[in-house]
This record gives sequence, C-alpha cells and structure tokens, in this order.
Amino acid sequence: MPQKLTVVAFAVSPEEGATESVLDLIERSGGDVESHNWVRVTESASDGQATDVEGYNALTVHADAPSVDHLRNALQPNRREQLLPGVDLNVIDARWFDNSRRKLLVTDVDSTLIRQEVIEMLAAHVGLEAEVAAVTERAMRGEIDFEQSLRERVAVLKGLPASVIDEVSSSVRLSPGATVLVKTLLGSGHAVAAVSGGFNQILDPLAEKLDLTRAAANTLDIEDGKLTGRVTGGVVDREAKARLLRQWTEELEVAPEDVIAVGDGANDIDMCRAAGLSVAYRAKPALRDVADTQLSIPNLDALRFFVDL
Repeated sequence: MPQKLTVVAFAVSPEEGATESVLDLIERSGGDVESHNWVRVTESASDGQATDVEGYNALTVHADAPSVDHLRNALQPNRREQLLPGVDLNVIDARWFDNSRRKLLVTDVDSTLIRQEVIEMLAAHVGLEAEVAAVTERAMRGEIDFEQSLRERVAVLKGLPASVIDEVSSSVRLSPGATVLVKTLLGSGHAVAAVSGGFNQILDPLAEKLDLTRAAANTLDIEDGKLTGRVTGGVVDREAKARLLRQWTEELEVAPEDVIAVGDGANDIDMCRAAGLSVAYRAKPALRDVADTQLSIPNLDALRFFVDL
C-alpha cells in the first residue's frame, strides 16, 4: 500500500525548470504527486538580525510512494552529493506535518546552533587556533576519538584567565535563522534542546537567551580564576548526546518518533540514530552518510518546513 510522504527541497536560487526536474524524479521513482508549492523566504524572514544572510527557496511536494526509504534512496543515492546540483532533496513521512503531535528538536551547538567552534575561539588566545582547528576537524570527521581529542584541545588552554570565556561568549554568533527556528517551534508548543561537546559556560547563557527547554555541555575547570586545562565531570561525547536525547524525550513526554536531531559531525551520529528524524546541517561526510535529511544552505530556520511551520 502506498505511503503518504512529503518531499522538501531547498535551494538558494533554483534554476529554471527545477520544479519539473524534482517532480519528474519523484514520478520516475514510483511516486504519485498530489500537490506542490514553492515558498520564497527572504533574508529578513530567515534572520532579520544578520546582514550577511541570503534568502532561500523551499519546495514542498505531497505525494504517495512505496515507502519513505524507497523514495529517499532514489532521491539521495549518494548522501555526499546532490542529485540535482544546488538542490537538497529530502523525503519525510507525512506525519511530521501533524502539529497536534508535540515535537522535540535536539540540536548540536558548535557549527550548528552557532556559527563557530568555541574551542578554537578559546585556543586563539594562546595562539593555537589553527592547530586546535585541525584536531577538531579530524574529530568531527570521526577519524579520532572525541573524548581524547577534547581533552587534548582543552589542555592547551591551561593558564588562561577565566575572563576569556566572557570575551569568547560575547563573540559567539548564532547560525542564520537559529532564532527564528527556536521561536517558531517554542511558540507552537514544541520543545527545543541543545547538547554540546563544547562548554556550558558558553551554552548556559545562550540557552537562557533563547529560552531553550533543555541544555547540556561539558564544564571547563577553573581554579584561582584560571583555566586548569581540564574538564570536570563526564564528557559529553556521542554516546552521552544520545543518552541525553532519550532522557529529555522521556522527561518531556514526547514520543520517540517525534524527536528531530540536527548536527554537523561524527559526534552527532548516535543521537541522530536515536531520533525519529535526523538532519545533517552543512555536515561532515560521516554524518551525511547516516542522516535522514540534508540541509546544505546556512539557514537553520529552513527546518520549519519539515514540520509545516
């Protein structure tokens, strides 16, 4: 029996004939198109606070197909490449458009909810930003153990005055559309949480500003007003992220199948696998290979189209 599903396509500037190309791909893959429409999201509608944000276009197609997996594999045969250049093609179950079901969005922080990698910003204060960035890149690609890499990167911060945390915090910039996404979901009765392999000294004030439902991160150890080069307590690695997602799902009484996880690297793989829908946001290949959907444009608010908001 055919399954009702939705194809959501994103493009900054779709080429002429893009609609016909998408619809043709769906139909040649065994789908039966019921309806479709494009929406243009302007720069200010995506993120009115940033001057460097482009708008984008979103195409929503309602269709019947053999299954979500069948059509997803047909439209994303290679998760690392776009079948139609410049267009993200995403296939989701039509139930995600049912807003009577409360959703929980769990997002990574560095390079997802915010634009930067905080550990690199801190390392810049000791002149080691490039070296630390190289280690971060390897960790996000899944080439080295995250906990080991975190402890090595934090160790170079030993002796920095704790005041640098406030300096870095004031320089953090939200990803384009992050505020719009969070406000839209919360305003519609859904929940939004952030979990980070970074540091709660940065995340906590951000979570308060955005009124996030839940938040968790690592803690930088501070003694006598200086960073010790260590983190205290357990490390928030990929297993911890998945565990927290499940914990928050239970606490907030959200059905596991109504949880969305979004991230950018290998440290997000486990929580993405634990979610009902996973999103690779401008992600490294390791996460793109396993995520249900892709978002290559920088506009985080585009995720609204996955839940018809």
